[in-house]
Amino acid sequence: MALQCVVESAAGAALLLIDAFTYIHNYGRPDLFITFTCNSTWPEITCELIPGQKATDRHNLIARMFKIKVQKLAALLTKGEIFGETQCFMYSIEWQKRGLPHVHLLLWLKQKSRPNQIDIISAEIPNANIAQQLHDTVVKNMIHGLCGALNMSSPCMKDRKCTKKYPCPLLKETQTNQNGYPLYRHRAPEDGGHTTTLTICGKPENFIVDSKWVVPYSPLLNKIFNAHINVEFCSSVQAIKYICKYINKGSNQAVFNMTHANHANLDPRDEI
Repeated sequence: MALQCVVESAAGAALLLIDAFTYIHNYGRPDLFITFTCNSTWPEITCELIPGQKATDRHNLIARMFKIKVQKLAALLTKGEIFGETQCFMYSIEWQKRGLPHVHLLLWLKQKSRPNQIDIISAEIPNANIAQQLHDTVVKNMIHGLCGALNMSSPCMKDRKCTKKYPCPLLKETQTNQNGYPLYRHRAPEDGGHTTTLTICGKPENFIVDSKWVVPYSPLLNKIFNAHINVEFCSSVQAIKYICKYINKGSNQAVFNMTHANHANLDPRDEI
């Protein structure tokens, strides 16, 4: 049975970071880094909304449904062994600014994955004539928001560059990279890749999008959950250190103080 470590709040994050490195000490590097985001259009959620309600109005419903989906994901990874026999896993749940939860999960496999065995991860637009359902799921959930010259106001832009390094280079085959993250296969249309048409909010024209905008994913998981599920292969110490810190960074926090501006005789550090 696979060991499990779960973080659902900022409390104890530092100790659980130590747990993550303990896992690495005993089981080696994690094999897969999975980010699973709740889909507010799941029928299990929309069928419970009353007329005029949005999913963001029912945080209790979103939280319960996402918890069920995460448990199903964990069961598929461990009992279902869809990527192979599992040694252990750990995950943390975070909440986005607009109220949707997502989970960051690290998975350790008994049979360590090799760089030449990562074809379980895809980063291309599927052929709609062969896999229509998967194509629709990927186009809806796994396309990085168009940015760069197409949309300089995108949230991922900083200093006129995409912080997520999109669009990716077009490649005929997956390649290993020195920083620990593979360069996944993103084929151009002339090399067998596929395209789709998307629009950018606020712009009337349509844009033809190819595979260089696709976030790496597992076709099987996307077909099962119909959601944004980013799957990354881990292969270096640099990547491991970043990922273990990333999934235990805790929730957003704000620090502030209050003073008595009009009462000089009161202690300015007085608390309410």
